[in-house]
Amino acid sequence: MQIIPIHFEKEISPSDDISEIILESEKLQDGDIVVVAQKIISKQEGRLVDLSTVTPSLLAEGIGSQYNKDPKITELILSESKRIVRMNNGILIVETNHGFICANAGIDESNIEEGYATLLPVNSDASAQRIRKKILEQSNKNVAVIISDTFGRPFRMGQTNHAIGVSGLNPILDYEGTLDSFNRILRVTAIAIADELSSASELVMGKSLKCPVAIIRGYSFDDKGSSITELIRPESEDLFR
Repeated sequence: MQIIPIHFEKEISPSDDISEIILESEKLQDGDIVVVAQKIISKQEGRLVDLSTVTPSLLAEGIGSQYNKDPKITELILSESKRIVRMNNGILIVETNHGFICANAGIDESNIEEGYATLLPVNSDASAQRIRKKILEQSNKNVAVIISDTFGRPFRMGQTNHAIGVSGLNPILDYEGTLDSFNRILRVTAIAIADELSSASELVMGKSLKCPVAIIRGYSFDDKGSSITELIRPESEDLFR
């Protein structure tokens, strides 16, 4: 299996076509998996907010004061969230409108002009589907696409890249009903391959290498259509809610 970086020389704007930039690299092959960083999707889709235009609510002002957090960022977090899970040390762990549990609703001020913040894409599955469809139309190459973002993890130090959108790839490899090496039937083992592929891609993408896209080649995957919701544990099965 190979992980191939694609470097971008320019900052992405809403007028850019990410699919074309990927194809211009001339690195793509049929059957590849394309992992795209959330940040360039958000920039291309206009999910960039000028903080000077944000008016904090009383709740955002109160949270900001209590937790030493910019009330404008807090207001954006609240607007992008279903609920607050926990607050501490200036960090808000929330459930986003998409159903992700993450810090600050995925809102980020890194790698953008000062005074701005990026929000997560409204529908990352749709974002992945658009890129995949354009690549197929323009090159006749059938690929899978993953949109990835960096999340922290409960009970573990450090962050890893997670999938927040997929197209052309089943995000879970389910071993239920198959036999282990001792011929016992596996009953509950389901591997979140979309997350594992996202984490693997980060090894070449980095955070300051101007490499927002990586190609994973040589991994055999189930190309049946699915959604990132497959990776969100239902509340009825969640032991921590």
